[in-house]
Amino acid sequence: MTFDELNLPPPLLQAIADAGYKEPTPIQAEAIPHALAGRDVLGIAQTGTGKTASFTLPMIARLAQGRAKARMPRSLILAPTRELAAQVAENFETYGKHYKLTMALLIGGVSFNEQDKLIDRGVDVLIATPGRLLDHVERGKLMLTGVQIMVVDEADRMLDMGFIPDIERIFKLTPFTRQTLFFSATMPPEIVKLTSEFLQAPVRVEVARPATTAETVTQGLRSVEGGGGREAEAKRKRDVLRAILKGEGDKLRNAIIFCNRKRDVGVLYKSLEMHGFSVGALHGDLDQHVRMRVLDGFRNGAIQLLVASDVAARGLDIPDVSHVFNFDAPTHPEDYVHRIGRTGRAGRSGTAYTLVLPSDAKYIGQIEDLIKKPIPRLEAPGKARAEAVEPETVEEAPRAESQDRRPRNESRRRPAESESRGPRRNEPRNDPRAAPPVRDRNDRPERGGRGRRRHEEEEADENVLGFGDHVPAFMLIPTPVPARRKENEGEEIAA
Repeated sequence: MTFDELNLPPPLLQAIADAGYKEPTPIQAEAIPHALAGRDVLGIAQTGTGKTASFTLPMIARLAQGRAKARMPRSLILAPTRELAAQVAENFETYGKHYKLTMALLIGGVSFNEQDKLIDRGVDVLIATPGRLLDHVERGKLMLTGVQIMVVDEADRMLDMGFIPDIERIFKLTPFTRQTLFFSATMPPEIVKLTSEFLQAPVRVEVARPATTAETVTQGLRSVEGGGGREAEAKRKRDVLRAILKGEGDKLRNAIIFCNRKRDVGVLYKSLEMHGFSVGALHGDLDQHVRMRVLDGFRNGAIQLLVASDVAARGLDIPDVSHVFNFDAPTHPEDYVHRIGRTGRAGRSGTAYTLVLPSDAKYIGQIEDLIKKPIPRLEAPGKARAEAVEPETVEEAPRAESQDRRPRNESRRRPAESESRGPRRNEPRNDPRAAPPVRDRNDRPERGGRGRRRHEEEEADENVLGFGDHVPAFMLIPTPVPARRKENEGEEIAA
């Protein structure tokens, strides 16, 4: 099938040809005709299958006639992340270049005033993240009563990020007569409930079994020795990762490296940078202009390796990513599918490696159950262990300046026989104002079960006792002992 057979208008066909596309993907071939006919569509397809064009093309065709009113957009596209929203905006500009349609992008990290000016002039297409959209609505700057077409992209990601209540509220602000295009890679029960409530007799378009991996991606697991605490395991993983990166040679054009925690993104970024790799970092705490600069550098080849959190797992339309590395095994099996979906796109081949500790076995089992096939176990070339790779010379995590430098096996307490007698006379009592000793994080007992997983996901480094290392200076000022107390103590000692 070709795009000519989808009954798209000639200006759209010209824009598609200019972009270099000749044949629609399966999701596009099935969803576009129904969307052009004005039907509600429920599209289910794995990441990287061209869902964005499935709603962008028919939306442009349907909005070609008409004019937007101030503060009342004619269509609305909701995306879970800033990057995905920006990517949709780029697609709209690519395919709509032969039309005089206006567009506004409402995302965080950008001035409200600039966005207000666009809305005041009237826009045909409004692309937004849920939080920033509701901010404009609550400020009285935006009305959704004129929305004719509404799109929800990556709905399951919306669920993961806690946006479902916001989505329900936005739906209720739009007209009942709107057309709704709803796209998701998976269909958990919460998403099914949402579609049954807000979609009217939708056409279900499912081109692949939910949460399947593309056949163009070569997958592999690389085992890493466990034990010694979190920092020791992380260092061994960094050593193994560098060995793989060097071993891939010319096959490695560029790569996205995923970490589970934002803190680990920063540590791995600094480590790779210190070892001479061309690398950038991307996570949700970065300012929007920094995130866009890093992405632009990765797209144009100025940056070869992109270390990222799951914010990059969806919505990055970079078709020629040769490798994906899971520095941390994802704790949710669906995240594995989305991560490795960043490579092997548009029919190209790709490679995805996952570094696995012994404690990750349960997560790998869940992933293999989801994708319905085992992931090959790979042997390290020449058993490339940490000692086979040049050691890191940078200190990966800053230590407290006041850390006790005595050997760890040396006792920091008084002998047991003195403890049994209690504190000696004339010895200073324990001062509650004194700062607690700095504990090395490897001395912490490991947590187990659900508490440990929650601890890891919340990115808490350690439990702080009292003020930790940050005791206010005024509490360390010595307090003189009253003379009367000294006299009383002297009498007691004399007695």
